Amino acid sequence: MKRIIVMFLAVLAAGCSHTKECHCRAYQKKYRRPLTGTEWQLVQLYGQNVRSEKGAFVFTLSPDEGRIEGTGACNRLSGSYTADAKRTLKIGPLRSTRMACPEAEAEKKFVEALETTTHYDMDGPMLLLLSDGELRAVLQAATE
Repeated sequence: MKRIIVMFLAVLAAGCSHTKECHCRAYQKKYRRPLTGTEWQLVQLYGQNVRSEKGAFVFTLSPDEGRIEGTGACNRLSGSYTADAKRTLKIGPLRSTRMACPEAEAEKKFVEALETTTHYDMDGPMLLLLSDGELRAVLQAATE
């Protein structure tokens, strides 16, 4: 009897794990956005939450040209990038306008995070920028 209960619990646990995995894949598929052509809005930088206004701390990777366009705290950013199927991502060097901003330090850190990115990962509508395995920034697909 004890063996039957143990087997039942093992089957039940396996079923729950499978259900969570299926739910996770369904979430990923439904909410994932393409790396290129999506406007990405910064939500976390070096482990600190960022609350930015629409149009600030955003970028878009063009699908065909290998170009990145965006905005820091107040300056326009542009440059080049390369990405591959192994989720390698190299951004920069970036150019920017030189307007004086009250959030100049945050903009500098944003540009640094972009230019030191070596890889990326995605979690639904979230883009995670990594530098040699260390999380630098988290961005969310901007809503229209």
